[in-house]
Amino acid sequence: MAKSANQKQKLLYLLQILNGQTDEEHPLSVPQLCEKLAAYGIEAERKSIYDDLEQLRQFGVEIELIRGKNGGYYVPERTFQLAELKLLVDSVQASKFITHKKSMELIKKLEGLTSIHQAQKLRRQVFVAGRIKSMNESVYYNIDYIHEAINAEKQIGFRYYEYTVQKERRYRHDGQEYHISPFALVWDDENYYMVGYDAAAGRLKHYRVDKMTGIRLLDAAREGDESFRRLDTAAYSRKMFSMFAGEEETIHLRFSESLIGVVLDRFGKDITVFPREKGSFEVYVKVALSPQFYGWLFAFGDDVKILSPQSAIDGMTELLDKTKAQYK
Repeated sequence: MAKSANQKQKLLYLLQILNGQTDEEHPLSVPQLCEKLAAYGIEAERKSIYDDLEQLRQFGVEIELIRGKNGGYYVPERTFQLAELKLLVDSVQASKFITHKKSMELIKKLEGLTSIHQAQKLRRQVFVAGRIKSMNESVYYNIDYIHEAINAEKQIGFRYYEYTVQKERRYRHDGQEYHISPFALVWDDENYYMVGYDAAAGRLKHYRVDKMTGIRLLDAAREGDESFRRLDTAAYSRKMFSMFAGEEETIHLRFSESLIGVVLDRFGKDITVFPREKGSFEVYVKVALSPQFYGWLFAFGDDVKILSPQSAIDGMTELLDKTKAQYK
């Protein structure tokens, strides 16, 4: 009875073998396919394998034949090409918000999308020395909960925390639950942020997803639709600079022309660039003024200068004075 049941599964096992163990560099001959099937307790004659391969082709499975001494049958195309899988593996491994444990789980699943031979090539891709990964295992699921709330147009409840110098969690708002209407997820500086409407404050705010815990879907309908409709999410991300809020102003900047690529990466190619003498250019951009923004400018040294408004110049000089005082 067991043998009969296995025979009925012959086509399924054959497809599994072709998908999991063959590629252009590792074809399997008919005798080898018979041996592989025998490992599953399935006896198969060579003639029946030819018939089975033809049945799989008619079903829509692409199977190629390499003729010759070391030839055989293999599956040439899969949903993802090896280069695409390498890109996905590298992205998962390099992602800061995914924990090391979850990264390994996802990579293992990605390996299952190709042959065992090409999976070894994927494993050789997995290296990012000294990579700092998220400490919050639940972040992977937080993103799913937030998407569910966005699609259902519902509010979510969660608690929000930060770390103390003792590396312990300290919950904001004395541990009280936040009730926020989520609208979007924004990727900035290797972190995920949720953009949502805070009805109590009457405005949109953003929250680090890996600092959110205990997320739950509320029955209350989402609020703040009008505020979100007026929001340019891409521009919002560019202006917030690592998602630290500050007073939003249009500022006039002069950069060395060697920084044109950096400026376009930060503000987008739609900004107007005014070429100036001595290898420089000027731009007008709207940003949220904050220590993080000034720090970004400071990294370029004398290759950048704030020209106006005076409030932005004062903000920069004040930060520089405070920093200098630290080293007196």
